[in-house]
Amino acid sequence: MTLKALKISTLVSTANPMITDAKPKLLVITGPTAVGKTTSTIHLARILKTEILSADSRQVYKEMRIGTARPGESELQLAPHHFIGTVSIREDYNVSRFETEALNLLDQLFRDHPVVIMTGGSGLYLHAVCHGIDDLPDPDGTLREELKSMYDTEGIESLRSRLKLLDPVYYKKVDLANPNRLLRALEVCIATGKPFSELRKNKAKPRDFEIIMIGLTRDKEELNQRINERVDRMMEEGLLEEARQLYPFRNLNALNTVGYRELFQYLSGKVPLDMAIANIKTHSRRYAKRQMTWFRKDKSIRWFHPDQEEEILNFVQKKSLSSL
Repeated sequence: MTLKALKISTLVSTANPMITDAKPKLLVITGPTAVGKTTSTIHLARILKTEILSADSRQVYKEMRIGTARPGESELQLAPHHFIGTVSIREDYNVSRFETEALNLLDQLFRDHPVVIMTGGSGLYLHAVCHGIDDLPDPDGTLREELKSMYDTEGIESLRSRLKLLDPVYYKKVDLANPNRLLRALEVCIATGKPFSELRKNKAKPRDFEIIMIGLTRDKEELNQRINERVDRMMEEGLLEEARQLYPFRNLNALNTVGYRELFQYLSGKVPLDMAIANIKTHSRRYAKRQMTWFRKDKSIRWFHPDQEEEILNFVQKKSLSSL
């Protein structure tokens, strides 16, 4: 262990009387897909002797192992993980449920750990735990099925045009390539009779812990290469067979995600396999770009290259000490 790592390990130790009266710290490690969050997070968790919450909206599903780049068994044994493969694709899992469960778990973990790590690339899940989400009506099952049926038969443009009509303000802000966001906004508009944008207050909720935000980044060429190589590795590990087993459930919301959608097109005979694989790489790169657009809006994030281990440890130490 490096000298800096040793200093931080001592700082966050429960035996250290300096921080017994300080608020616990939630160390958030985020960044785009394939940037290297898993390796960096496990490294920090081992130094800090703490546990990891996954804020990944797809790694939470037990049936989706390869396509979500879930940490392997050997990695999971290096540090305690939570919200990895814990629910079924058949369950109605959403960001509101994650917020509640994550906050309850943090209350327990902070009793033994002055610092707990949360990591993931799902910006909405991270934001829900750190700042809370608006109290919006629960999804109506019948309405959701009607909207999903419209999406399946008419395509994403049908969702866009309807949202533009019902809520032109939110239409200008939302990621128009994300059908889940469009579906949710339409659900709220139709169920309440009010524009989704009027109900989104975005008012931060108080938390009993302090937040340290770290973002991991790489230059575009390096990240794109890592994305392409990871897709090839997933295929070697059996992603096609995993998709084949999940094909009967392809209409479930959990499976409406990069890596599975493209292979479902191949399995349905719409595209050849090489094109499906190429599409996974292209769509993954676009997803990474959208992630960075979201994260760059948060000025509290301090950015590092994953190889800057010493600098990251220094930053965590400084932020922890400054709050004493």
